[in-house]
Amino acid sequence: MKNHLPVVELLKQIREKNPVVHHLTNWVTIYDCAQVVKTLGASPVMAHAREEVADMAGIASALVLNIGTLTPEFVEAMKTAAQTANRKGIPVVLDVCGAGATRLRDQKAFELLDQVRIDILKGNVSEIARMAGEKVRTQGVDAVQVEKDMVALAQRLASQRRMVVVITGKEDIVTDGKTTYLVRNGHPMMGKVVGTGCMAASVIGTFAAVEKDLAVAAASALACFEIAAECAVKKAKGPASFKEKLLDGLFTLDAKVLGRMQKVFLA
Repeated sequence: MKNHLPVVELLKQIREKNPVVHHLTNWVTIYDCAQVVKTLGASPVMAHAREEVADMAGIASALVLNIGTLTPEFVEAMKTAAQTANRKGIPVVLDVCGAGATRLRDQKAFELLDQVRIDILKGNVSEIARMAGEKVRTQGVDAVQVEKDMVALAQRLASQRRMVVVITGKEDIVTDGKTTYLVRNGHPMMGKVVGTGCMAASVIGTFAAVEKDLAVAAASALACFEIAAECAVKKAKGPASFKEKLLDGLFTLDAKVLGRMQKVFLA
């Protein structure tokens, strides 16, 4: 059954409220994550030092963690920031970038899940399967095929951990264990640009900063980001121009386009 999300209303709130979205994120994509948040109308801050992350999380409306370029020290800073976010009651998004690739990455991802409250867990098929306890090996930060019912796996993990689980791919899965959204927007060109996955986590964090129903926030964020991608690819000649047009597309999205192009279904 098709479901219409309040993307227009949430985007308007972001632009009006200008929420601070604190990141401890991937060094490879840090600029792109900041830019996509700024483009949406929010205020990104990329503070990583353990000595200041608690203070920064204290003034934020959402926290985004990304283990793409993790070190043990970096993860300790993430824990400190998340503890402050948990006390303040703001949503924490964790992008388990590359989970399933190495023992260290798996260990630190599980530490974050076990030691702080993660409100939204985001990853590709193999990353989330690994977080659900499946024995899969991620190809660096790229997904590998998993022969599982991923909707059921995501719902089970969400219920067990009491969080929203987001699986990105050709069809995105967003679930809190009770309500499950399938987002069918987007374009394969997104996979040709380094950083679109990290940017998606930042967009999710931005929407979560203004919407308490975190499943609605995550699904709306993905629909918005991926509709912009569909618009961008029509004007792009390749990955470089696509990235430019993607940001322009996000900035110029309006109610008519968002209403017409949403492809979101209830599972």
